[in-house]
Amino acid sequence: MSETILGIDPGLTRCGYGVIAKDKSRKVDFVAVGVIQSPSTMDLSARLALIGDEIAKVLDVHRPSRVAIERVFSQKNLNTVIGVAQISGIISYLCHQRSIPVVFHTPTEVKAAVTGSGRAAKDQVTLMVTKILKLKELPKPADAADALAIAITSAWRGDTSSLSTDLSTAETAAQKKWRLAIASSKQSK
Repeated sequence: MSETILGIDPGLTRCGYGVIAKDKSRKVDFVAVGVIQSPSTMDLSARLALIGDEIAKVLDVHRPSRVAIERVFSQKNLNTVIGVAQISGIISYLCHQRSIPVVFHTPTEVKAAVTGSGRAAKDQVTLMVTKILKLKELPKPADAADALAIAITSAWRGDTSSLSTDLSTAETAAQKKWRLAIASSKQSK
């Protein structure tokens, strides 16, 4: 029995999504990929609604068993961070409505999972996604390839949302710090 995983590279201007199927042996197969665009000339609420409506359609068509979203760790452009956070929130809400678990993966984690190096360049990630999924051509734009890489990472790493605080040697120092901060905030509630 295969599991369908939706990977999302959240963005306000371009929101990439990639759907893969994973079998018990961790083999992954391509299902679908796309990019949802919202023009910067639109009102912010309209842009958020447009992306939310399109993601809802993707969720309803593909019915993933899990959604993996890229977690933006830091960004020099505050507007980009805010846009990504807004889109991630909408996607999380849509998944919650459908009882679909959501996991988050950092860009470094995704690069390491698909290329073997957390410092890989975008073109390396795209090339490896193409090879892993046996695609005939490179997925474009980069947001589409990134979304597939996020889905592959989630397929190979499993559901990391239930990790305890005593854990994993595979995570980076930044990932560990992030995970411990989240666990601490949950305990203080």
